[in-house]
Amino acid sequence: MLGVVRILSLLLVPLLLGSARGLRKVSSRTFKIDSSHNRFLKDGQPFRYISGSIHYFRVPRFYWKDRLLKMKMAGLNAIQTYVAWNFHELQPGQYEFTGDHDVEHFIQLAHDLGLLVILRPGPYICAEWDMGGLPAWLLEKKSIVLRSSDPDYLAAVDKWLGVLLPKMRPLLYQNGGPIITVQVENEYGSYYTCDYDYLRFLQERFHGHLGEDVLLFTTDGAHEKFLQCGALQGLYATVDFGAGVNITAAFLTQRQREPRGPLVNSEFYTGWLDHWGQPHSTVHVKAVASSLYDILARGASVNMYMFIGGTNFAYWNGANTPYQAQPTSYDYDAPLSEAGDLTDKYFALRDVIQQFEKVPEGPIPPSTPKFAYGKVALKKLKTVEEALSILCRSGPIQSLYPLTFIQVKQYFGFVLYRTTLPQDCSNPTPLSSPFNGIHDRAYVSVNGVPQGVLERNLVITLNITGKAGATLDLLVENMGRVNYGHSINDFKGLVSNLTLDSNILTDWKIFPLNMEDAVRSHLGTWDGHGSSYAHSPSNYTLPAFYVANFSIPTGIPDLPQDTFIQFPGWTKGQVWINGFNLGRYWPARGPQVTLFVPRHILVTSAPNTIIVLELERAPCGNGGPELCTVEFVDRPVISAAQTMVTSLKTKTKTHG
Repeated sequence: MLGVVRILSLLLVPLLLGSARGLRKVSSRTFKIDSSHNRFLKDGQPFRYISGSIHYFRVPRFYWKDRLLKMKMAGLNAIQTYVAWNFHELQPGQYEFTGDHDVEHFIQLAHDLGLLVILRPGPYICAEWDMGGLPAWLLEKKSIVLRSSDPDYLAAVDKWLGVLLPKMRPLLYQNGGPIITVQVENEYGSYYTCDYDYLRFLQERFHGHLGEDVLLFTTDGAHEKFLQCGALQGLYATVDFGAGVNITAAFLTQRQREPRGPLVNSEFYTGWLDHWGQPHSTVHVKAVASSLYDILARGASVNMYMFIGGTNFAYWNGANTPYQAQPTSYDYDAPLSEAGDLTDKYFALRDVIQQFEKVPEGPIPPSTPKFAYGKVALKKLKTVEEALSILCRSGPIQSLYPLTFIQVKQYFGFVLYRTTLPQDCSNPTPLSSPFNGIHDRAYVSVNGVPQGVLERNLVITLNITGKAGATLDLLVENMGRVNYGHSINDFKGLVSNLTLDSNILTDWKIFPLNMEDAVRSHLGTWDGHGSSYAHSPSNYTLPAFYVANFSIPTGIPDLPQDTFIQFPGWTKGQVWINGFNLGRYWPARGPQVTLFVPRHILVTSAPNTIIVLELERAPCGNGGPELCTVEFVDRPVISAAQTMVTSLKTKTKTHG
């Protein structure tokens, strides 16, 4: 027996030694700040990162590798990504980390390609993303103070970090992964709460879950007032600024907070965000390239925000105040386009980078091919009112006064509010939201006759007609929650009472609409007739679904390919292809006209199904179904002229 033990011990010694060597190899991986020389040290050697922002939640998993490889070939040695809490926990305690939500796979993929990762897990991220990444269900406690040490908020954050951060710990650089630094919160100095206890709570939890040796940092605008509330001892303070800024002055602001350590611009803006009804934002290539050169010439580390913007699929876009929603495209005028195409800006920045660092040799992955599948005719399927039994299978919620989306646990999309006219309105009678309580657009009809649209901040009164007892419907659209500033607690729906001729309307039936399940079931079967068009003096059509099937030829090599869908003659709505929610279209307001359609949602083995929800005015409303066409084209249009009202023309400057 002793002989057997001796033999086993001899066999185990090399294994144990090898294991110890492996542990030593991992533990020798370090990423630290060298304060005495104002630099980072990676494995004891001087290092600076040249990084670019990419949001895994804005790029389909199908294209993660393509986009990351293009970033690497531009000369980047790191990428930066947010983690959007609400993308992973749509319902309290129900977590999604598979498919397009698999952030661990995304980070591992970056690692496999030789890219380091700068992680920004929030919990608040801004990012022009719905509610800045915070889950809407936090608002179920109406008085909650977000981004503060409010006990209810901290309890939710604590639980979330307890789920997310343990997944990130094995991916830290010192543990063999690619994550070199982790941001705590985001631009906290721009928020009104200025709660150091909150930052200390986050600092403690991040260290508790990730270890004491993790390098934590903060990011704020390059102004002293932002750093006063955004920075905390023990968290390395960095700044953000765009092209054309006085770089010396911006970094001097960081130096006032961090006298020693590397200079870091955590968000160097390569472009800017868009809003519906405003011109598409662009930043000139030469301005970005020149500023990047100056930043790198100072030896600073930099992250370019964005390097690829991507897409706000479905309902994920955010909004700014005064209320202005962002469009579906998050192209950002970035070096890689929304569809991952190489741009002049990409090559200009690559040329700058290779003056300071070695750029990888070999071919750059080309822009993906696009295909124009042409026009597709749609048929009217059902109005929203006709589809209510499918859209709201559990039936309506009854309430004396209107309830918000949160109160009926509808976090995105649409809710239909229904009551009856308490008086005769043979003459046009004002339907009003005196406290600006339409969040965000309401499509109004009486007995199936469209009356017009009420819109947050812009149209708070609408004259309607109808007889006493007639059905009054308001289909209310959540256009995206505010993502920046003090108004991120953005409640949706009818958030205050409506009046008819100054009398408060009561006795509401409230229908939370499950669009996704209904679309997947094709809203039942089309009977071949569709519904009739009610005459409307306002020239609106009822919100309705339209459907079509189109086939992609199987005899053409390499199909399907990426494409773009446009809506000639349509006004505003939502579109799904094969059940995938592409997002909102609004060519009547612009600037975005086409929506990006990634190839992986298309099929050649069967017809592809398009379902369009047109909310305001369909092109075939009065002229017959032959005018109801959409068109697939091979070029995007995201910079068309706008027809927006004057009050929205001022660009609201916010940080991503």
